[in-house]
Amino acid sequence: MPEPPAIAHVQRTLVTHDGISTGTRAIPEETAVSFTYGSATFAVMMATPQYIEDLAIGFSLTEGIAEKAAEITSIEIVPLDRGVEARMTLSESRIVQLDARRRRLAGPAGCGLCGIESLEAAVRPARKTDADLRVDRETVFSALTSLRERQRLNAATHAVHAAGFWLVEKNCLAAVREDVGRHNALDKLAGALARDGVDAAAGFIVLSSRLSIELVQKAAAIGCPMLVAVSAPTNYALRAAEAAGMTLVAIARDDSFEVFTHAQRIAT
Repeated sequence: MPEPPAIAHVQRTLVTHDGISTGTRAIPEETAVSFTYGSATFAVMMATPQYIEDLAIGFSLTEGIAEKAAEITSIEIVPLDRGVEARMTLSESRIVQLDARRRRLAGPAGCGLCGIESLEAAVRPARKTDADLRVDRETVFSALTSLRERQRLNAATHAVHAAGFWLVEKNCLAAVREDVGRHNALDKLAGALARDGVDAAAGFIVLSSRLSIELVQKAAAIGCPMLVAVSAPTNYALRAAEAAGMTLVAIARDDSFEVFTHAQRIAT
């Protein structure tokens, strides 16, 4: 079954100092996505209705429900009247761990920690990384330019975030995913990398958003040693990245960027 459209074209009235005109505007679609494991709903998120299978796999990995994609033994994407359901089954050992955990989330787009029942779950330490990644400054600039060029949904709507993975060996973006939620875009990217068998330690993630704590946690969960973002990090995200051994690059522009943690991965 084909995916529902990610863009809607709606009527609007444009008001300027010089007058008023009518026309259409492209805006992103948004739908409720339910993640179920076995017969139980674990989370409901608002997301762009593209790459839902990537989102489901990536969410499972970055939230620690599975450590590798093979532990998701089946997945079915089921369109419903009020949204989409991603129905997954897990390996037996993972089912036991999930039943013991019993955490529920319910969050709107852009809210990656809503609904967590304990502060301990929200501020869990990021997984440590010691990946021997080295890149030069021009590689970072190239990754930023490439991400911008591949943000097709945002070019049409000016309303979505993007996450891309720069594979150092091939010197290019191996995958890009977009969504109304910045954490959803990263989850979709994580799912795409897992499906394609790409090692997240072999490159770095580029984000069109600010760097908050849940993005550091999610990137660390898949073993990525470096994050590059166009906006500033929160101090909590910075502390988490420092403790995890992750390189944090932010406020990245065409002519400059700032390195906040573990600068040894940037060859200067």
